[in-house]
Amino acid sequence: MSIAKSLLSRRAFTALAGAAVFATMTPAASFAQDVTIPIIVKDTTSFYWQIVLAGARAAGKDLGVNVPELGAQSESDVNGQISILENAVAGKPAAVVISPTEFKALGKPIDEAAKSVPVIGIDSGADSKAFSSFLTTDNVQGGRIAADGLAAAIKEATGKEEGEVAIITSLPGAGSLEQRREGFLDQVKTKYPGLKVIADKYADGQATTGLNIMTDLITANPNLVGVFASNLIMAQGVGQAISENKLGDKIKVIGFDSDDKTLAFLKDGALAGLVVQDPYRMGYDGVKTALAVSKGEKVEQNVDTGANLVTKANMTEPKIDALINPKVN
Repeated sequence: MSIAKSLLSRRAFTALAGAAVFATMTPAASFAQDVTIPIIVKDTTSFYWQIVLAGARAAGKDLGVNVPELGAQSESDVNGQISILENAVAGKPAAVVISPTEFKALGKPIDEAAKSVPVIGIDSGADSKAFSSFLTTDNVQGGRIAADGLAAAIKEATGKEEGEVAIITSLPGAGSLEQRREGFLDQVKTKYPGLKVIADKYADGQATTGLNIMTDLITANPNLVGVFASNLIMAQGVGQAISENKLGDKIKVIGFDSDDKTLAFLKDGALAGLVVQDPYRMGYDGVKTALAVSKGEKVEQNVDTGANLVTKANMTEPKIDALINPKVN
């Protein structure tokens, strides 16, 4: 994947230079330069979240806003994210952008934070009604897209939409993951009666665990024809298991999100498809929306940032290429 392109083209640099000049002339722009809007992601080490941060960083540059990039080192570090949120709010920013790690646990902390600052949610929900705006993929629809993609891949390989399939979810209790699971299972049940879900597994957020679960499924279920690995980390582990066992022709796998590793698996046939979101837009528009809210402007309560199925056949199309080769620096 090409991620070496500069985030700021000559045109963008000229626009920013013009914005800087304009900022010296207008009170509103001067206000923006003094604004701090932290963004808190689930895992600063993950490529997916690095794309989100890149979008937020670009928004900060374009809007003249200070955007601290915060987050835990693992999506399973729920308490770590709560502490980061509390510390960020204590700094009295204009607003906070956050992707909650766990639906239930982040509910009350977000309620408390929203008493002091506007809170913009991205990617995953929380048990809170205090978000000023929420920007995310329709994850239930993402799960349905995955089911459609898996059924199509199985039919292409076997001539029919039938057989044993499984789903592997990275962590229990994560709002976005539960919604993807819900969408997938519902779509299979209502649209593909020939597909039988024989395993519904949860992991611990580690790719190695996804690899081990997939290896066990291969051993225990010789008739398995398809798997939905519902996030990037699980797609990495499952893809590795399929690749190592050379089962890409027999077991079709749909993953979620993309990086160099999963795209290589897609090209090699270890993965049949990837449901890809628009994390760059989430980061960029999250900060943009937060700034608008901090200035008292009206914003949309809920924004669907979209999802697309990427396959080996369509991965070079311009729209898809822009999603799988984001500008990160």
